[in-house]
Amino acid sequence: MKQFVLKSKYKPTADQQNAIDYLSFGIQNKVKYQVLLGVTGSGKTFTVANTIQKLQKPALIISHNKTLAAQLYQEFRDFFPDNAVSYFVSYYDYYQPEAYIPSTDTYIEKDADINELIDKLRLETTMNISTRHDTIVVASVSCIYNIGSPKEYASFVLEISSGMRVTREQIIDRLVQLQYSRGDFGFHRGTFRVRGDTIDVYPAYSDDGIRIVILDGKIKEIVNINTVSGEKIATQDSNFFIYPAKHFITDPTKNENILSQIEKDRDKRVEEFESMGKFLEATRIKQKVTYDLEMIREIGYVKGIENYSRYFDGRAPGEAPYSLLEFFNHFYGDDWLVFVDESHITFPQIRGMYAGDLSRKKTLVDYGFRLPSALDNRPLKFDEFMRRIPNFIAVSATPDEWEIGMAKEATKNIASKLKDINYPPNGLVEQLLRPTGIPDPEVIIKPTENQVADVIDEVKKRVSKGQRTLITTLTKKTAEDLTTFLKEKGLKVQYLHSDVHTLDRTDILDDLRLGKYDVLVGINLLREGLDLPEVSLVAILDADKEGFLRSYTTLIQTMGRAARHVEGQVIMYADKITKSMEKALSEVRRRRKYQLEMNERYGIVPQNIAKPIREKLITQAEDSKYFTIFESKKPVFDSLSFVDISSMTPMDKKKL
Repeated sequence: MKQFVLKSKYKPTADQQNAIDYLSFGIQNKVKYQVLLGVTGSGKTFTVANTIQKLQKPALIISHNKTLAAQLYQEFRDFFPDNAVSYFVSYYDYYQPEAYIPSTDTYIEKDADINELIDKLRLETTMNISTRHDTIVVASVSCIYNIGSPKEYASFVLEISSGMRVTREQIIDRLVQLQYSRGDFGFHRGTFRVRGDTIDVYPAYSDDGIRIVILDGKIKEIVNINTVSGEKIATQDSNFFIYPAKHFITDPTKNENILSQIEKDRDKRVEEFESMGKFLEATRIKQKVTYDLEMIREIGYVKGIENYSRYFDGRAPGEAPYSLLEFFNHFYGDDWLVFVDESHITFPQIRGMYAGDLSRKKTLVDYGFRLPSALDNRPLKFDEFMRRIPNFIAVSATPDEWEIGMAKEATKNIASKLKDINYPPNGLVEQLLRPTGIPDPEVIIKPTENQVADVIDEVKKRVSKGQRTLITTLTKKTAEDLTTFLKEKGLKVQYLHSDVHTLDRTDILDDLRLGKYDVLVGINLLREGLDLPEVSLVAILDADKEGFLRSYTTLIQTMGRAARHVEGQVIMYADKITKSMEKALSEVRRRRKYQLEMNERYGIVPQNIAKPIREKLITQAEDSKYFTIFESKKPVFDSLSFVDISSMTPMDKKKL
């Protein structure tokens, strides 16, 4: 079994090592739930990586959004270059879910642009889980959505080896069952091509192609090939496995019984609608399901087949779907780890997924656009999620009371053991020291009168030193108006809020670090996970407007963005001290005092972080007419640096 080997020029500090030892001890002694409270910049990711190496267990790391998940994926890929580090997030660049609006009688068909690279990474994830123990998966909350049965996935594998007696037709038939399509005139992921007795396959989860050479009814050779040039890369000497091109696949030998059951449920639903006098709905559902069944019988797949997944999975109505968690449980049992990054946001997000999905799907079912089985193609409920994970380590600078309470309860049964090593009795492991020695920022409170004029003066002071500033407002309109005003004052500024495209957000943050901008103005995005060492000032406008955007958690997280610079400072513009402000100020002062005391005790001199800007998973050139996709710091397209997409059809774009 291949071991996890962490590669880094750094060694854990004493504070990090304590956290690693405590968390590892907790897992080894069956403490199901633990919390790692780590201040911003304390190296929580490095602690998690060392914990994985120490325990030698596969791990799932859940983040609350794609951007932070991509950042974590790159960091763990750097830490574990010889292990299987995977990225599992929603593969849609654009997604319009199927919906019906009764008030206007408007049906919205599902429409989506699938990002082929992310689709490849998702398939690579399930392939890694099914074949390797040394697997780390960084995922968004899409890991709780239905992706089909791991048992079925594992059974749909083409195993081949040199000397194996098999015909060309048998391999082609099996590839079609695995949802590979024949593409003799276009070779891309999820396709195969046939030239005489030679079959080239482009696995949906790989960058290399596979060439299978057949001679006299036997496999003569299996080689890896360059998918562009066709040149041989390496020979496969042992058994070789080709995994499915999609997560949702069906077994043709079982299809007829399954399709017959769908037909019975269709007819039953038609009768129900007709008995209620809903003849339009009865016609809709009959036509829709009949068409879908014809497509499945003909090609084994139909757009929206996931809405019938309950039948193919053998699940009862209402039974939970198979998610990525099921793959972990199927292949690893309960011997794997769960880390929930920024847990104070991620856990509530997981809780909320089911209700929103149910509301939309129920309308489709009630008006005859889908069978009731569509309700079972859903994300997990929160209690289902909790039953499917063997443990969790919640990671946050501001953990919520819920996860802290769960950790406290989990330590009760082994309280006597925990005392022996001075393990925190409530399961709350604190990591308050930054390896850089940088304390939590100094906080200054100023009145709101003339706050804009004052913040301009403060920004200019930082600009003169080559430093950056973050400013947070309460609304998008205010952020945009303030950005315009600051530009008129000669500052290099940009706003950042939820209307800005996800990929553009990453570009804007990198441009801030590179000096294209001196200031970013935002609302709620300038918080968790942003690693901006060049930022020395965080200005919080209207800090005394109590609410979600000025809550204790939000204030702590926002102020933490200034904790990576030795001159870090926070200015809160407020005319009164709210309860949230008071609590946040108290906690920041506690952490600052502790860091300064440790600096003095151990002779630590604070120093700025020097952190390189990593290449993105997906980048877009300035004129937005070209794009190139990167992974492992090299272009996927070996012969092309950029692809002109301005004159391409939608189908051509999907093939990229």
